[in-house]
Amino acid sequence: MLDKDRLIDLILETNPSSSRDWLMQFRQDQLRSYLDHLEMTLEPRGRNSRWARPGDTPAVVWRKAG
Repeated sequence: MLDKDRLIDLILETNPSSSRDWLMQFRQDQLRSYLDHLEMTLEPRGRNSRWARPGDTPAVVWRKAG
C-alpha cells in the first residue's frame, strides 16, 4: 500500500489544482479512493468505461434550504 505522502504526490500530478495542505487533512483510505477516481477520469469514456461507487457513499445528496 502506498503511504500518505506518495498518494498525495500522485494526486497532485493528476490534479495540480489541489494543495498538499488541503490533502493532508484526509485519511489515507480517503486519498486512495480519490486517486482511484482521478485515474478513472483519465480513461476514455464509453461502453467499456466503469466506475463503481463505494458502498459508503450515498448515490443522491441533497440539502434543505433554510
